[in-house]
Amino acid sequence: MRRLIVIPLFLGFLSCGGSDTVEVGNKTSMVVNPVFDAGTVVKGEIISGTFTVENTGKFPLVIADVKGSCTCTVAQKPEDPIMPGQKGVIKADVDTERTSTGAIAKSVRIVANTDPSITEVVIKATVKSK
Repeated sequence: MRRLIVIPLFLGFLSCGGSDTVEVGNKTSMVVNPVFDAGTVVKGEIISGTFTVENTGKFPLVIADVKGSCTCTVAQKPEDPIMPGQKGVIKADVDTERTSTGAIAKSVRIVANTDPSITEVVIKATVKSK
C-alpha cells in the first residue's frame, strides 16, 4: 500500500522541476517588418509571405495566435517561445484564386505577450488576370 502512495508523490516531485518555464503575464517586445510586398502575381498563384519576428524584450516571446483577415489567407506561427534576442518566422499564404484582380492587401493578426497584445502585418500584391 505504501508503494502506491510513494510512487505518485515521487513522480509529482519530478514533474514540478525545471528552469525553462514561461510565466504567464510577462510582457516582452518584438520587432517585425509590417509589410510583405509580393509584387505582381497571376491570379491563381499562392503568395507565400514570411515575417521575421525578433524578440527585443527580456522575457520569452509567446505567439498565441496568428489569423488571416479572410478565408484566402492562412497563417502559421512558431510553436515554441522565441527567447530574448532570438528570431522566429511567421508564414502566411494567400490564395489569389480567391481574391479579386488588382491591388490587394491581406492582413494577418499576431496575438502575443506584448504591449499591445495584437500586431497586424500585411501582405500586398497586384493580382493580374491569367
